Amino acid sequence: MVAKEMTRKRVVDEVSGWLRVFDDGTVDRTWTGPPEALFLMNPVQPFDTPRDGVTLHDIPGYPSLRLYLPESSSKPLSILLHFHGGGFCISHFSWFMYHQFYSRLAAAVPAAVVSVDLPLAPEHRMPSAADAGFAALLRLRRLARGRDGSDPAERLLRAAADFSRVFLIGDSSGGNLVHLVAAWAGEEDSEFWSPLRVAGGIPLQPGFVRSTRSRSELELQADSVFFTLDMLDKFLALGLPQGATKDHPFTCPMGDAAPPLEQVRLPPLLVAVAERDLIHDTNLEYCEAMKEAGQEVEVLVSGGVSHSFYLNKFAVDNDPTTATRTEELIVAIKDFVGRH
Repeated sequence: MVAKEMTRKRVVDEVSGWLRVFDDGTVDRTWTGPPEALFLMNPVQPFDTPRDGVTLHDIPGYPSLRLYLPESSSKPLSILLHFHGGGFCISHFSWFMYHQFYSRLAAAVPAAVVSVDLPLAPEHRMPSAADAGFAALLRLRRLARGRDGSDPAERLLRAAADFSRVFLIGDSSGGNLVHLVAAWAGEEDSEFWSPLRVAGGIPLQPGFVRSTRSRSELELQADSVFFTLDMLDKFLALGLPQGATKDHPFTCPMGDAAPPLEQVRLPPLLVAVAERDLIHDTNLEYCEAMKEAGQEVEVLVSGGVSHSFYLNKFAVDNDPTTATRTEELIVAIKDFVGRH
């Protein structure tokens, strides 16, 4: 009995409902929050018979990719390269919460949505997720040059897509990756990427913060188990490089520790901000800093909703405000892609 007690693992850190870290370094991501929310985390299996106007395909390799392909289009499709959120620590590109939005977005734009399987912290701290995002962009470049394509889904993507119109899009911490991967891509010239071109970026309620609490963090009340101050603090402590604070450039690109925004080569951006998001204020601070630096930035503020509202299928279906704001977001993304 004593031997069993000695070998029992001990929880050394926990994010309520989402994640437990043990003293041996292992991580348990079993959902222990409200059971009615579990369906949002159920994985969706690929299918090649169209549903709601799209087919769904997985592409193995590094990094693994998931392709949402509209059923038909009269012209080559733009590509939305998608980075999921989760504070760098949780979630998976196969989850229903992403599927229900990105399948709808793919059909509405229409565009080929390519979602990236990102490594998770604390086992793989940043910049691991950004490295995977950049590697995904390089995979698309190889496809555009005809150097890959052995997988059937790769052949489908190459036949359907316009690789000169790649848009990076990401939810929450995935929005951070939009900025970072776009900046890394901008360090290379057009010949390096040709025929691929990063035409734009779409950070959706990106996880941009500072070490000091913003007014919105202090005054707004979390209205969902999907985003709380405890989650924000703990995920970033686990996800950023060891010893880093929230002022790190990965989470505060508008801060003093980050490269001056005037010197960062970025494509046009559409930044989506939610009025009731805890990090509403630092999202807007990022937008203002980008504009002051001469970057091309459009801002969409969604009223009456909170962080990543469009991923909550229950709210999308049952709350008129969430439904309206989600449709407005889709229309804004479609318009942005159409103009760039």
